[in-house]
Amino acid sequence: MSSPFVSIPADSKVNAKSASDSGSSSVTANASSTACELTGHALKGYGLAVKDLFHIEGLPTAAGNPDWLATHPVPTASNSTVEKLLDAGATFKGKTITDELAYSLHGQNKHYPQLVNPVAPAHIPGGSSSGSAVAVSAHLADIGLGTDTGGSIRVPASYQGLWGLRTTHNAIPCDNMVALAPSFDTVGWMTRDLDTLEKVSHVCLADASQETLSNTADDATDTTIRIGTVQHLLQSAKHGVLTTKWLETLNEKADSDNAGFTITPITEHELDLSALNTAATFRVLQGAEIWQQHGQWITDTSPDIAHDIMLRLNWCETISEQEVDDAKKQQVAFQEYINSLFETVDVLLIPTTPGIAPRCDADEETLANDRNALLALTSIAGLAELPQIHMPLFTLQNAPCGLSLVGKKGSDLALIKLAKALTAN
Repeated sequence: MSSPFVSIPADSKVNAKSASDSGSSSVTANASSTACELTGHALKGYGLAVKDLFHIEGLPTAAGNPDWLATHPVPTASNSTVEKLLDAGATFKGKTITDELAYSLHGQNKHYPQLVNPVAPAHIPGGSSSGSAVAVSAHLADIGLGTDTGGSIRVPASYQGLWGLRTTHNAIPCDNMVALAPSFDTVGWMTRDLDTLEKVSHVCLADASQETLSNTADDATDTTIRIGTVQHLLQSAKHGVLTTKWLETLNEKADSDNAGFTITPITEHELDLSALNTAATFRVLQGAEIWQQHGQWITDTSPDIAHDIMLRLNWCETISEQEVDDAKKQQVAFQEYINSLFETVDVLLIPTTPGIAPRCDADEETLANDRNALLALTSIAGLAELPQIHMPLFTLQNAPCGLSLVGKKGSDLALIKLAKALTAN
């Protein structure tokens, strides 16, 4: 199996620096005792794989492309989330392969040996946080740090059977890293188990404002969480039959005393993604920002970039101001619609991906169709700036897939707590 790492700290300088700084630098904790207990030692013994978009002092950042590497200086400062994880005791294992400029969801990069999906070798690994996911799946690391703009945590987590969290937009700073589309860029992570995901989340979100999922009005006494199951999306997924069986069990749990949650079906009429034009709206806004971020560098450098990604970048250049204005209006309308939906439910249950990962030998048309289908699902959280947790629940045709919980802004930790309740035996 090819290595998911682009650099491995053979001299351990990154870990040595973290250890020497630990006396004066620690995770900034909030007032909660849980966060205080987690400060400093929560991640001792956990291996950390870092997507090659995050800057680490003294190590080059390639962003998945050799021309980017050749035209940018070695960073002199590290990303704050990387520092938090190291300060909490995590051991840096190396920087990992990313799809070029993070502008892909498939985990394929022509500049490196082909990554193998450790749990489903006949299928693509998913991206763009591909190397971090593979490192965790292959037990080369325990924590896969990545980014998620249009699904780059959620998709590889689904395709490799990992737990994955895309955080609320702006909950975690995107400092000292290569941006893709800042209005949608988020920091996220993948793990093999939910307990590790929870530990990492408490460390990384220690400074972030967090909310509960249930009604928090002053006069509210009912803390029951209302789960909205988006029926048409769940049933149309390739793993729809498996989902139906799982929901039957979930409904039985909900009917029991002290379940803590209820199930509310959401119909296509209530969340019609085609009518809301979510995927197209996201593509336009993301594309315009990508060109704003990288257009000048692409024009000046003429970098060697994979054909399918270059086609999308060329399209990004053509997006007009009118198209952006129209898309921004549609985004606002969608956010208002989602906010109104969250008055009747507290969290949405949706498929993370339309099914299992495409096969490695899939043609360009199949992969393009898969990308479009993915964006229809991932753009819900993207456009509305919401947190989303992937739960690796199923295996279909010897490949993993699962479901996601999408919560209100700032409910990242509450989503993890709910996921624990829903998946407990």
